[in-house]
Amino acid sequence: MATPRKFSFNFSKFPEGGLILAIIVLGLLLTVFGGSVQRPKFEIHNGVRQRVMEQDASGKMVPAFATYNKFLNAQTLTQIAKDTSFFAIMAVGMTIVIITGGIDLSVGATYALSAVCGALVMTRFGASGGLGEVLFGILITLLVGLVAGFLNGAMIVTFNVHPFIITLGTMAIYRGIAFVQTNGQSIGGFPSGFREIVRQEFFGLTLIPLIVMIIVMILGGIFLAKMAIGRKVYAIGGNEVASRYSGIRVGRIKMLVYALSGLSAGLAAVLSLGYYGAGSSGDGQGYELNVIAAAVVGGASLIGGKGTALGALLGAIILQMISNGLVILNIPQNYSQIVIGLVVIAAVLFDQLNAWLASRRLLARTSRSKKEVIESSDTPVSVSPQSK
Repeated sequence: MATPRKFSFNFSKFPEGGLILAIIVLGLLLTVFGGSVQRPKFEIHNGVRQRVMEQDASGKMVPAFATYNKFLNAQTLTQIAKDTSFFAIMAVGMTIVIITGGIDLSVGATYALSAVCGALVMTRFGASGGLGEVLFGILITLLVGLVAGFLNGAMIVTFNVHPFIITLGTMAIYRGIAFVQTNGQSIGGFPSGFREIVRQEFFGLTLIPLIVMIIVMILGGIFLAKMAIGRKVYAIGGNEVASRYSGIRVGRIKMLVYALSGLSAGLAAVLSLGYYGAGSSGDGQGYELNVIAAAVVGGASLIGGKGTALGALLGAIILQMISNGLVILNIPQNYSQIVIGLVVIAAVLFDQLNAWLASRRLLARTSRSKKEVIESSDTPVSVSPQSK
């Protein structure tokens, strides 16, 4: 009779399981301790969102209010998803860079430069611009991000300089170019159809940024897990020298991953322009910390060779939940950067602890195998009389 197999969950086979568990725990804590809030009631009438009115004790018509949990309601969850999407998209590109053992400190400046260039193009057409003008502005925004990322990779490969130095320099250059282009002013006045596309509501909720974020995560996952070039990205991060000797064109792949990082920043800039209706040289200030933090919290190792697109998305959600959670719990927002910094340090320490435990398990397994081989070689072999 076969014995029933015990259920066991192996986090090594699904490392994002721990992140999902962390999101669930955070959600439960915010739901329980966040309290409730009163918000106006709305209804959709003939395709138009209108406030619900009701009679008070005196018979006068007044706006109706409903009580909601501060965290567990559609508006708050959609707001978290929207706020997450702008840097979660960049976190996917950053994760691909970090897997190769690199870093991109210019991602926030690339985001700002892409937004400014796209804004300058679309503002020429004004509110009367059509779909063609909108698509042209989007293409310019994406192209600027792609070129900025490619220049990062090209300089890193050509000059053989550490990515930290190159991207630290381009971070100042790109943002400086954006400032010179705009004189520090905000650029707006886009075609009305562009904002209508990005801010399109479904059931009263703005879901386009969330949908784009999920699509980027899926494409990033396919690139890393299902394509041959994705395996080469992991190989470079695991051992660059061995990758070179095995015939992998390391330089070309590095330029590609930095170009993808820039492209992700350009895509995030497109969503930002459509949602907020303006672009400026100050956009994305400090996004470098959030993007890198999301990648690291999501499981990407700064020494390379480890990370997933899903992990980047989940890491970004965790950071945004922490940031919004401080507001829900009535904790001053000034503490958010402190908390995010502590979370990043904890994630790096946890990654190092996990690597140390893995090495210990490997060492123990190797020692046990050697011991079994020695014991088997010392066992005397019995010879039967018939074989003599």
